[in-house]
Amino acid sequence: MSRNPVLASANKLKLGTFCTNGPGAAHSLAPEANQLTWPLAVEVAKEVDRAGFEAIVPYARWKGYIKDQPNHISGDVLDPFTFAAAIAQASKQVGIFVTSHAPTIHPIVAAKQTATIDIISDGRLAINVVGGWNRPELEMFGAPLREHDQRYDYLAEWLDVLKRLWSASDEFDHHGEFFDVIRGISNPKPVQTPHPPIMNAGHSERGRSFACEHADLCFIGIRSEAPESIRSEVDKYKGTAREQFGREVQVWAHTYVVQRDTQKEADDYVEYYAVEHQDRASIDGLINLSVPEVQNMPREAWEALRKRYAAGFGGFPLVGTAERIAERLDMLANAGLDGVLLTWVDFVEGAKMFNRDVLPLLEQSGLRKPFADV
Repeated sequence: MSRNPVLASANKLKLGTFCTNGPGAAHSLAPEANQLTWPLAVEVAKEVDRAGFEAIVPYARWKGYIKDQPNHISGDVLDPFTFAAAIAQASKQVGIFVTSHAPTIHPIVAAKQTATIDIISDGRLAINVVGGWNRPELEMFGAPLREHDQRYDYLAEWLDVLKRLWSASDEFDHHGEFFDVIRGISNPKPVQTPHPPIMNAGHSERGRSFACEHADLCFIGIRSEAPESIRSEVDKYKGTAREQFGREVQVWAHTYVVQRDTQKEADDYVEYYAVEHQDRASIDGLINLSVPEVQNMPREAWEALRKRYAAGFGGFPLVGTAERIAERLDMLANAGLDGVLLTWVDFVEGAKMFNRDVLPLLEQSGLRKPFADV
């Protein structure tokens, strides 16, 4: 049985954090908005590690969103591989992810680095593989953004080479459409067998098929707040994996949390940081980059979700009292979600409040078991 908590945890709803290797998920100019500092990232990691969270997921970013502002904060993101190795040393039990844009790193390098982190973490590594969508970011590497479906062909071959490097005891040759590997080998191997868990976010039909075939955890975006609609979306992934590929997958989504003593205080705070202090230039840059590249999301859809993207990069809103947040998480779990990644405007204070007030309610409802830090 895997020791990695993302697979081994018996909790009905698994928990993780997202984006702590950068300024966070909120596009806000509010003075208290999260800042990228290493001490804060470590403090958040230790807080959720002590509470029994299953995952810490960094994001990958090589260039900010705004064309004429190369030094905009949206580009201030720590390298996820280095980040994961360091966070593994600052934690004891939580699963540690790397997020990798496949076109930016050769699978031979990725195999060596992920195996190293898996050894450092004693088998707690997972990898979030991304095909890429930010054209200027990839062009900086001399790797032009491929046609939508071809991105997944590339990613499938990239993963095939990576998995062989993780497992092969003998040298092998690989001659594919995108990679030529001559007498390939990578040692040492990861601690986890057959390999570390794989996450992928695929939202188009082709993306969903890829995630269900290759990933252990499918990372989805939830646009609706209706339980039946969320259930339908989750079922698409689990059904596709089971019926087309004979596999069982977990389905995770990301959220943003605003916890206050009353619903009005929470709603008012969202209005304050996501509307009044919205980083409009950042959201405009994100929309301008995304519209030509992201299928099934025309500009009108992005604009309709502007506030939600400013509040937490489009994540599902968990806004209100501790009781309300627990109710919303219970609804997501009953709709079939296996895990959620949490973000806050202020990660340190937000995580402490959540662990103090919301976690006990999740334990009472049976979504989580009490965790004893040892």
